[in-house]
Amino acid sequence: MESSGKKTIVVLTGPTGVGKTELCLNLAETFSAPVINADSRQIFAELPIGTAAPTPEQQRRVRHFFVGTHRLADYYSASLYEQDVLRLLSPGGELGSEPLVFLSGGSMMYIDAVCNGIDDIPTVDAATRAQMKERLAAEGLPALVEELKHLDPLYYEQVDKQNPRRVVHALEICLISGKPYSTFRTHTRKVRPFLVVKIGINRPREELYQRINRRVLQMLEQGLLEEARRVYPLRGFNSLNTVGYKELFAHFDGLIPLDEAIRQIQSNTRRYARKQLTWFHKDAEIKWFQPSEFQQITDYLHSAL
Repeated sequence: MESSGKKTIVVLTGPTGVGKTELCLNLAETFSAPVINADSRQIFAELPIGTAAPTPEQQRRVRHFFVGTHRLADYYSASLYEQDVLRLLSPGGELGSEPLVFLSGGSMMYIDAVCNGIDDIPTVDAATRAQMKERLAAEGLPALVEELKHLDPLYYEQVDKQNPRRVVHALEICLISGKPYSTFRTHTRKVRPFLVVKIGINRPREELYQRINRRVLQMLEQGLLEEARRVYPLRGFNSLNTVGYKELFAHFDGLIPLDEAIRQIQSNTRRYARKQLTWFHKDAEIKWFQPSEFQQITDYLHSAL
């Protein structure tokens, strides 16, 4: 295809269960382009079913990157993802010579990290992470929230005080840097050496919800219960604080029956889809389509590239 001469990243995003994977495969085949995964859980090799990761057959159709490349025990973040993707796209990287690359997924922070960059926040060392994990278990979240109030009053006013991951991460940065976490949050947009074209995929809400409900049942038929049992011993990892696994872990712990766990997975997945859409609709750069509008999407891409 004709190109402006500058590398272009086509972001294909939308809520979970909307049908991004198959649509992206068809687009990637049409434009002879590789796909970079932007789903923060599909990168983990142990979770192919519960994250609806592209299958081996789908990956044979189109080159994929960052699917099943990490283990649950690995520390990974949006900042590391940003570095890894930029390295992949750099002139010396594996995709350095590709004029067009698709970035497909629904992890909002991962997409923003590649398109806009994220703040240069210090990397937390393993010892500090382990120490804070122990403190959370021993002291509880309210005590750590109070400490954050003292160390960073500004971020204390903004943070979700019921979210242990965000509270603990802010404290980690305060402790290793000696500075308030809020001082690193400049939200400065970084210049990128490539063009970005954003496409959003959505469906009518009831149709999307029905697809989500069916997909949960399909995952169970494919072996989600067994997959969750295999990773159950690792349930303390943040990467498993994820819809589909945390509900089944509660079932394994005897807290809820299986049918209730399934109902909660469906409900929490629908809630997550709403959260994604709220985030995406703040981005005026996204051009929205229905999944069935393949020709309109290809026409739009040809005009935008």
